[in-house]
Amino acid sequence: MKIKGRIVVVTGGADGIGKGLCERFAHEGAKKVIVLDRNGAGAKATAEAIGGVAYECDVAKEDQIKKIVDEVEKTVGPISIFVSNAGIGDFGGRQDDATSQPNDQWQRGWDVNVMAHVYAARACLPYMIPRGEGYFVNTASAAGLLNQIGNACYGVTKHAAVGFAEILAITHRDQGIRVSVLCPQAVDTPLLRRAGEGSQNVDGVLTPAQVADDVVRAIDEEKFEILPHPQVLGYMRKKTEDYSRWIGGMAKLQRALFQKK
Repeated sequence: MKIKGRIVVVTGGADGIGKGLCERFAHEGAKKVIVLDRNGAGAKATAEAIGGVAYECDVAKEDQIKKIVDEVEKTVGPISIFVSNAGIGDFGGRQDDATSQPNDQWQRGWDVNVMAHVYAARACLPYMIPRGEGYFVNTASAAGLLNQIGNACYGVTKHAAVGFAEILAITHRDQGIRVSVLCPQAVDTPLLRRAGEGSQNVDGVLTPAQVADDVVRAIDEEKFEILPHPQVLGYMRKKTEDYSRWIGGMAKLQRALFQKK
């Protein structure tokens, strides 16, 4: 799908990857970029800089997403591309205990990192399917393909996000719906800066602009997987070739990262 002349919605657009995507979509000639973020002032700042439209939105609230999608469809025009990008990664807990994150944090992670993608699709599909086209870009993480040592909630919810992107792409492909899932490793965002030790930056930290390059290319090619860190493909192959050996290697990395000095 070509971005030029299209209406694009981006969640988490106040900073980080989301802001980078908003800027790039505007540069690519999008008809209008709709910027959503829980940080309303940040969304407004991004939108003002690119001539877009801002909405304050908590993506964990389905009614807020649906209301905005309905309003954009009625007042701005048809949404061609919905980038469900907002996510969270700080869930507390102990790095040496996979069960230590409290239930309320698990629920918040599920709501933001998984259900927000479901809510976006549920709101947009009734508009997109009759038109015979639509595009979803769902931001997950390389953690959704591999895992996240020291952060069980993040790794599990990102796995679920990848799974939903897969079934969304499979179920609605013959109705003209296309899906890409974005799975970066370390990107220079507020989320990464808060992660600190164990954020696993061994393959380098990309800028949001570099990630946006890959996203634009994937939309143009209608490619499902977006791997800004190409090494991730090799790690996936090692995982599937010998799962038990991969678990052992990850346990070794866990010890190296978090063993007490």
